[in-house]
Amino acid sequence: MPHGESWFSLLPMHERFAAFIAAQFGDEAGQTWIGHTTPGVQHVYATLFVLSLLVVIGVVTDNSIRNAKGDLLPPGKLTLRNVVELIVGTCLSMMSDIMGAKAARYFLPLIGTCAFFILIANAVGLIPGFLPATDNLNITLGCAIIIFFATHIYGVREHGLAYFKHFAGPIPWLAPLMLPIELISHIARPASLAIRLMANMTADHLVLTIFVGFLSWATIWLPIPLPMYALGMIVVIVQTLVFCLLSTVYIAMAIEHAEH
Repeated sequence: MPHGESWFSLLPMHERFAAFIAAQFGDEAGQTWIGHTTPGVQHVYATLFVLSLLVVIGVVTDNSIRNAKGDLLPPGKLTLRNVVELIVGTCLSMMSDIMGAKAARYFLPLIGTCAFFILIANAVGLIPGFLPATDNLNITLGCAIIIFFATHIYGVREHGLAYFKHFAGPIPWLAPLMLPIELISHIARPASLAIRLMANMTADHLVLTIFVGFLSWATIWLPIPLPMYALGMIVVIVQTLVFCLLSTVYIAMAIEHAEH
């Protein structure tokens, strides 16, 4: 399969959709980003696929909880509901350690949604012939911008306009120096979140693709990609954890009440 393509390229409307995107966003000179002649659409397919999976997971898990009827013991086998509860419990525990139990429960829908989306989007890239949606800066920057606005919106909601005082620093005469430093620091946060996730997932998928390519040579190469798959699964989990951990820290710092 050509580089930058996936199984989604076999969809009947792919050529028409790609042509439409190229007509809307392509450069008349024939060049767009990083030497490509047309904007990529694979991340759009991958994102819609991940969102569809999340809807299915949500419906199945909700039905399982409704049918549990207050069971005291979990089912004896691994189910989708067990996996979802494990992820939610881990996320809530991590957030509680950083911002406290009350705030963690309040922000769990936001951070938990990011965790599920990023985790599944990363994991899709482990399937041969698929691309992770998170190897595209448009997707990762979208997630990071949501966290950026949530951080400052809830910071203002918690402290009022006094929230912006911390941008000037604790000493008034240092405000001209601290203000630009703080502004640059806060603006760099979504950029670092987005670029870190995108770069790691792009590198991970590229390495995995190279080693999986050995399978087309001979069956004797079959064991070679297995260590890369193990490493890929670690990267999938770690990058999800890093994004959610830093997002939680940013929000916790915005809503905390400092001792004076």
